[in-house]
Amino acid sequence: MAQGFMEALAGDRVEVRSSGTAPAETINPSVVEAMAEEGIDISKNSPKILTAENVKDSDYVITMGCGDECPYFPGKTYLDWPLDDPAGQGVDAVRPIRDEIKQKVLQLLEQIDALTN
Repeated sequence: MAQGFMEALAGDRVEVRSSGTAPAETINPSVVEAMAEEGIDISKNSPKILTAENVKDSDYVITMGCGDECPYFPGKTYLDWPLDDPAGQGVDAVRPIRDEIKQKVLQLLEQIDALTN
């Protein structure tokens, strides 16, 4: 969801990578539905495994509780977003998670824009 919001809201201002330490096989259909309600189609996305290369190539690393499993490289900005896991949840449970992610993405974009302007 964070990738979908960041791509939709930031346009070509940022390059977004999304991955996880233990990604599911597919995206939760309730997540796809909740994002579609926001006008964002993530149905063609697929979960990807987190690699050290992804972290190394990024300026900002947003974690959602991966702790010691996440590679660490000096000079990167690490932000941990403690969020409820939408895995196995229906759309009614996913909506508040989606909305919280959207707010966090908007805040991050404000920070990025403040540094680049």
